[in-house]
Amino acid sequence: MTAFTVALVLVVAAAGLLRWRRPAWYWLAFGVTLAALRVLVRYRSVMDACGLTVPPARWRLSLARATNRPIPEPRPPRIRRLRPTRTGLVLRLKLRPGQDVFDIAAASDRLRHSFSMFGVTSREVRSGVVEVRMTGYDVLKRVQMPAETETRAMRVPVALREDGSVHYRDYRAIPHALTLGATESGKSVYQRNLVAGLAPLDVALVGIDCKQGVELFPLARRFSALADSPDTAAELLDALVARMADVYRLIRTQQRITVDVPDAEIAADIWDLPDKLRPTPVVVLVDEVAELALYATKEEERRRDRIITALVRLAQLGRAAGIYLEICGQRFGSELGKGITMLRAQLTGRTAHRLNDETSANMAFGDIAPDAVLAAIQIPAELRGLAIAGDASGGWYRIRAPHTSLRQAVNLCNRYADRTPDLPELAPFRPTTGTATELVPSAKASPATA
Repeated sequence: MTAFTVALVLVVAAAGLLRWRRPAWYWLAFGVTLAALRVLVRYRSVMDACGLTVPPARWRLSLARATNRPIPEPRPPRIRRLRPTRTGLVLRLKLRPGQDVFDIAAASDRLRHSFSMFGVTSREVRSGVVEVRMTGYDVLKRVQMPAETETRAMRVPVALREDGSVHYRDYRAIPHALTLGATESGKSVYQRNLVAGLAPLDVALVGIDCKQGVELFPLARRFSALADSPDTAAELLDALVARMADVYRLIRTQQRITVDVPDAEIAADIWDLPDKLRPTPVVVLVDEVAELALYATKEEERRRDRIITALVRLAQLGRAAGIYLEICGQRFGSELGKGITMLRAQLTGRTAHRLNDETSANMAFGDIAPDAVLAAIQIPAELRGLAIAGDASGGWYRIRAPHTSLRQAVNLCNRYADRTPDLPELAPFRPTTGTATELVPSAKASPATA
């Protein structure tokens, strides 16, 4: 008996230590079994308490009365599958007649407390079937991406969602995106994860970093073109617009619209072209869009209009030509001048890190997901990298990218430097990757002028 007690105490102590220091290990070792038993035992009573049951059918009531049997109890949604994952449980439910998916979504917080889970989210799989994802611990506190993720052309994993699933940046589904975030909010780390995910793919990376290139130029070996000033950015964007026109002429000549060609083979964008003729897709990353839109003189205003016009053209027409935009900034509103709201309307994907005011959150989600505005301004400053992601469908969710240092991103870009395509239109903007030049001390610090 003493040995059993000692063993039990050791197991309990190990479980407590794992839950404190390694919640993922605790979940896989102990939590998943306890949570599954808790859900199965409490399921009917919890559903009844949350108002997620329906009265029995009339024929069942009539049969009970005719046979003098007890009246059947209200029926909860039927469990079709209970699947454990590395972060929680996935419960697939078949709704009863009269129930709606919004009933499950409205009761998510009550289900979280009743089943003693960390978080509960739901989504409709198909008509009458709802998938409830329950997380057993805070997966965003210490982000650990799964070892295996789904790989697909122009689709890269960049972060982890609050329900434990992987957040992908799918350029085929959402061509252009906007990323906002205050200083020290984790916006740069998110951008590094994006570049790290794109580096192994057959894609050309084009960067515009008007902070003298301090963010993107360390990754230069994987970039086909880089601009570090508004003047260079204007010329680079004009070259991209010219490339877009050339790609459209290629698609037009290869459309194959004769009567003997099946409908599925008619080309309307680069992905319908044969592999040997398909141009390389291009992802354009703009590090700080405000630097491209601000001006102080008439000459700078003309340059600004030229830049914004080119960005709007790429956002409106670039998808079929395989040109995708990633616009980053701290603010993105009408105060940046004419054309900005037109550009924002084309940026379907929205990601907002910690924002300092509600106006900035409205710039990101006010026109697509008003419910996400409050969540964006409630992100604590100590949780760098935590963000709200949404799209034009109105749905939104919390995500957090794993911490990737600049050195890790540089090493990854250097490893895949041989995959950097050489585009003739962008050859004048190809970054040089020689050794760094020695910094020259400023005149103010020079002893000769002291």
